[in-house]
Amino acid sequence: MSGASTLPADVALGTAERRRGRRRAALSRTATAGGFLLPATLLFTLFVVLPVVEAAWYSFYRWNGYGTPTNWVGWRNYELLFSNAVFASAATNTMMVVAVSLLLQLPLALWLAMLVARGGRGSTIFRTIFFLPYVLGEVAAGLIWRFIFDGNVGLIAAAARALGFEPPFLLADPDMAIYTILAVVVWKYFGFHMMIYVAGLQDIPRELKEAAAIDGASRWQSFRYVILPMLWPAIRISIFFSVVGSLQLFDVVMPLTGGGPSNATHTVVSFQYTFGITRMNIGFGSAVGVVLFLVCVGFTLLYRRFVLRERD
Repeated sequence: MSGASTLPADVALGTAERRRGRRRAALSRTATAGGFLLPATLLFTLFVVLPVVEAAWYSFYRWNGYGTPTNWVGWRNYELLFSNAVFASAATNTMMVVAVSLLLQLPLALWLAMLVARGGRGSTIFRTIFFLPYVLGEVAAGLIWRFIFDGNVGLIAAAARALGFEPPFLLADPDMAIYTILAVVVWKYFGFHMMIYVAGLQDIPRELKEAAAIDGASRWQSFRYVILPMLWPAIRISIFFSVVGSLQLFDVVMPLTGGGPSNATHTVVSFQYTFGITRMNIGFGSAVGVVLFLVCVGFTLLYRRFVLRERD
């Protein structure tokens, strides 16, 4: 009788002890996670959240960057921005960079990845050669291509004279200068996307390709129905990097054309730098930054929602 009477108390005591143990373990895990997250959270808040909030606040002032902003203008900076013809041109140029990156740069990178991923002699050398432009700094790449496109002493001018043609001044032509930037962008970044595709191709089981060949699939059918679906995770990441990078393009533009001639080659970021920072109109430049931030965040959220989400 005494053992039967004490059994429920022992069980209850053990259950309570296990609950306390689980709570202590949960608190320990929370404290550990908090210890690791706190420094990153502080840095993110200090260098990302606060600058964004400050830029949004400054965009409502007419301010030259010195002292405390006091000249409140409300939405005036945004009204000036969306009525600015140069900003419209910069936005159009930025969309052109996005389009060329998606429609030309990524297919080129995929085609070259298919070639060098097969292995064989020289594949490693070609991977290195194709990847070198991405390793080269953006400012250095811009200066190199500025020399190449120079109508007086550049390589294109020398080639034109050798063929008996008048050397073109592409960087001085408002209608052609933007296309030089597009060409440099494709050359500069296709190697980065090529390496993403090479890594994705190496993860595709060889058995799938062999099974498709045994079933009589052509090279195009094997690519469309086997390789492309298996490569889709790498492609969608590549698309994301391509679009976000194109929206933020700046380092190549400034040493190559500086936004000229006649403001014809500005991107949104170079427009912000030229008309906001260099002209000491920080309020107006902050408005440009806010618009670009909203576009990037909007694209990221939509892309994550409809493309990067996990699918069953």
